[in-house]
Amino acid sequence: MQVTFLGTSSGVPTRSRNVSAVALRLPQRSELWLFDCGEGTQHQFLRSDLRVSQLRRIFVTHMHGDHVFGLPGLLASLGLAGNCPGIDLYGPDRLRDYLEGVLHTSSTRIGYTIRHHRVRGAAEAGTLLLDDGELTVRCTALTHRVPAYAYRIDQKPRAGRFDVARAQALGIAPGPVYAALKQGKTVTLEDGRIIRGASLCGPTRPGASVVYCTDTVFCEAAVELARGADLLIHESTFSHGEAELAFQRQHSTSTMAAQTALAAGVRQLALTHLSPRYVPGTAISPDDLLGEARAIFPNTVLAKDFLTLDVVPQEPATNGDDHPA
Repeated sequence: MQVTFLGTSSGVPTRSRNVSAVALRLPQRSELWLFDCGEGTQHQFLRSDLRVSQLRRIFVTHMHGDHVFGLPGLLASLGLAGNCPGIDLYGPDRLRDYLEGVLHTSSTRIGYTIRHHRVRGAAEAGTLLLDDGELTVRCTALTHRVPAYAYRIDQKPRAGRFDVARAQALGIAPGPVYAALKQGKTVTLEDGRIIRGASLCGPTRPGASVVYCTDTVFCEAAVELARGADLLIHESTFSHGEAELAFQRQHSTSTMAAQTALAAGVRQLALTHLSPRYVPGTAISPDDLLGEARAIFPNTVLAKDFLTLDVVPQEPATNGDDHPA
């Protein structure tokens, strides 16, 4: 999985940061998922290397404008392109009413199917929001001024690495049979030999996991959702010195984001949703927020627009002389 930040500012855009949007690229299936869609997101797509034609699912955290004002325009443009196979749209209860109201009053026709999914039920019940066979999505309610949700994407465990050298040593010629063996299946060769694919594959490899958490003040629900994740993307609207303001507005400070990452035992933290008050040259800069977070959780990066992160799961430990049995 690969994450690209298309908007990392809170509230309003700045010269260098657009408002909230994060794209999750799934290279092996030529597919994109989008998390939040602030105003101008489709312009950010045009400035990136991402192909909006690959967009299949959109997840909205909450109904504040800096997270949804770009959605009607993006969906309308997808319709004008004429090749969209459909979009699955996930979000709060009021998302469908908002979208249908904007499209109706602007006389915008969408020539493809939009499948609406309310997430509140899955969040309250603690059940899966989505299971497409390769990926699962869970969500949880956050602590904000309006209903808001965090999302967790988990890639299911993958087959162990296929030992091509051992297969060739056994006289198995490359071809379609390799695909079956890589999946751990048992195959019968033309010469009658029966080969177990599992014997040519290493240990099952864990899938990658990403958690997208905004907007919220520190809450235990976010910690539980993020446990053991490879990447936690967490809002960092305010500096530690403005914690009182963060509580008033139900947003997180840099240290709250870091405390969430530490408590959840994630591998990496990315700070996003920074207040426009923090720009280079001011008394407190984004680098200061990064320093505050790293004092608690060292493996923290500061997101910026168009930053791309590869999300790679931790591989199981093996000895150098181990081989598949």
